[in-house]
Amino acid sequence: MKDQMIKAGKKSGILMVLALASCTSVQPTQTPTQTETAMQTEKKIDNLLLAEWTGPYGGVPAFDKMNLADLKPAMEKGMAMNLAEIEAIANNPAPATFENTIEAMEKAGEELGRAFTYYGIWGSNMSTPEFRAIQAEMAPKISEFSSKINQNEKLFQRIKTVYENSQKNPLPADQQRVVQLVYEGFAMEGADLDAAAKQRYAAINKELSSLYTAFGNNTLADEEKYVTYLTKDQLSGLPESFVKAAAKAAADRGQEGKYAVTNTRSSMDQFLIYSDERALREKVWKTYYSRGDNGDEHDNNANIAKILQLRNERVKLMGYKNYAEWRLQNRMAKTPEAAMELMMAVWPAATARVKEEVADMQKIANATSKTKITIEPWDYRYYAEKVRKQKYDLNSDEVKQYLELGNLTQAMFYTAGELFNFKFTPVAEGTVPVYQEDVKVWEVTDKTTGEHIGLWYLDPFARQGKRSGAWANAYRSHTTFDGKKTVLASNNSNFVKPAPGEPVLVSWDDATTFFHEFGHALHFLSSNVKYPTLNGGVRDYTEFQSQLLERWLSTDKVINQFLKHHKTGEVMPAALVAKINKAATFNQGFETTEYLASALMDMKFHLADPTNMDADKFERETLAAMKMPKEVVMRHRSPHFGHVFSGEGYATAYYGYMWADVLTSDASEAFEAAPGGYYDKEVAARLVKYLFAPRNSMDPAEAYRLFRGRDAKIDALMRDRGFAAPKPASKK
Repeated sequence: MKDQMIKAGKKSGILMVLALASCTSVQPTQTPTQTETAMQTEKKIDNLLLAEWTGPYGGVPAFDKMNLADLKPAMEKGMAMNLAEIEAIANNPAPATFENTIEAMEKAGEELGRAFTYYGIWGSNMSTPEFRAIQAEMAPKISEFSSKINQNEKLFQRIKTVYENSQKNPLPADQQRVVQLVYEGFAMEGADLDAAAKQRYAAINKELSSLYTAFGNNTLADEEKYVTYLTKDQLSGLPESFVKAAAKAAADRGQEGKYAVTNTRSSMDQFLIYSDERALREKVWKTYYSRGDNGDEHDNNANIAKILQLRNERVKLMGYKNYAEWRLQNRMAKTPEAAMELMMAVWPAATARVKEEVADMQKIANATSKTKITIEPWDYRYYAEKVRKQKYDLNSDEVKQYLELGNLTQAMFYTAGELFNFKFTPVAEGTVPVYQEDVKVWEVTDKTTGEHIGLWYLDPFARQGKRSGAWANAYRSHTTFDGKKTVLASNNSNFVKPAPGEPVLVSWDDATTFFHEFGHALHFLSSNVKYPTLNGGVRDYTEFQSQLLERWLSTDKVINQFLKHHKTGEVMPAALVAKINKAATFNQGFETTEYLASALMDMKFHLADPTNMDADKFERETLAAMKMPKEVVMRHRSPHFGHVFSGEGYATAYYGYMWADVLTSDASEAFEAAPGGYYDKEVAARLVKYLFAPRNSMDPAEAYRLFRGRDAKIDALMRDRGFAAPKPASKK
């Protein structure tokens, strides 16, 4: 399960409205109205963050010139410009058509979209206390802006007219899909409510926007505030690469001579796997899993309760029983019951496997520990590693020696070339502006024709002000309806930056995540859609493409060409590869249970009555009722579950990783059964044609059937994880 939130252009949450307002100025066919004349006057750009992108490759963001002082005025002016465009569309006296309403909306908001690109960089990659103050001020203003569009009665009536006409006289397929998505988006956001309900709906969204900002900033504050410092005599068991990186992290924080375990997953994971110091493992574990739950000014429990209450109130204004019912209506799962059914089909097998894993670990602990211990959550990774060595003779640190970041990057490029016919060429330093010196850029072209497809940015290292996890962005998406726009895609990781001259060596899990995030970038780059709205996605489907790409990391062609020892250049030995493959289902109890616990809690939070909600108590009691193994903790505990509580993108949708996993396992077997395996040209062509290039221009279930010839089955997932296949339901 990957710890990222995709920001691929027009997404849900506060930016949902931008799915309806995306490109250039409106071009009315009739004589300009006073509103339009005023709007055109407003188009004078005097703020860099709103200005059209210039330079090579169809224009690129001026990341090297971005100034935080420009951000607030840019956002405010951009929203005003966008609202003027929307008013012009809403008040157009001509009868509503696709061209003068839907396509006009697709063209609107280009300036604001550029400002949001910079806003996102400050929010995720370069946050500072000064930015967070601006963010806190802007969040409710952005929410009000969204409400003004979503609740524009004249605009919605025009959209509704186009939608109803399209039901009688269907438009071309891509236009029909855009109309459907735009109409459904407005309807889901309360466009049909009466005036009083609309007013309350907007007030709720405004309050939620501030709560989401506070939740995310509280988590980031705890990640920055709580750092565990070690002395030289506390390094037992830690790999040399980790020790060097920890020394640099401490020095960067003014603690020369010490070693810093930062409060991020990549640092915490490594420390818990290797450190022989049990008391320190407990401290690091508690520090990490207590983010947002320390009873101080950054505690998030009250925020969770208020968020749940407001979400519930908002959907009840529209007649829904609960937030989950509202959210899932346009997802692949369709209902919370279907999502719960999938998760509960896997949960018993996962928790049963945890018991087996703990028993194996306890045996080793009994035989090796100087004092009698019982396996606790901070012991799991440590003793799991020892079991891995004992059962499979597999040493994670030995594997890391063959996983050097530069080679992994080339492996991804090779995979993209074989499947998508893409070529990645480094862009000369200084040609394309970047916001931080570690960010590198590549041009993406078609291998055969040389046609320019886009740029790919990579921001690989953890640093202060950068949120944890890994994610992908599209700064610009592919469209052709208003002149061809090429793609600007980025991947963002949090690898621990090594000491100068040292290689960047990563774990097998981190290498898998790297491929996963690259899958999102390839999804952006392979788009062939005409309209901006079609570059969106269905949340329980958008993880599928990226999870599928993970499979190429362990293919022979990648291993033999790119997984080479960083010192000797020796290819990863066949014996080590065999051990990795043999251990493929190792620790699946832990990995599946920690993920599913988070996904189930997400759903149960939103199905429960939020009145007088005590989030901490609800988490404990719900997990106990589910018989959560005491040795495992949720992958994302509620007080720092940013996917769900710092926005709405994954709220009641975290199950989507499991849904996507079912598709991934099933699709993988299509490659495995093909003559050319994972590089079979025919299956790869279907992959690109039906699963990547269409983005959201067709129903995901239909797209999958076109690729596979049938719906996906859960059996492949159970086989992948080494769990027994579920019994078929009895016929009544």
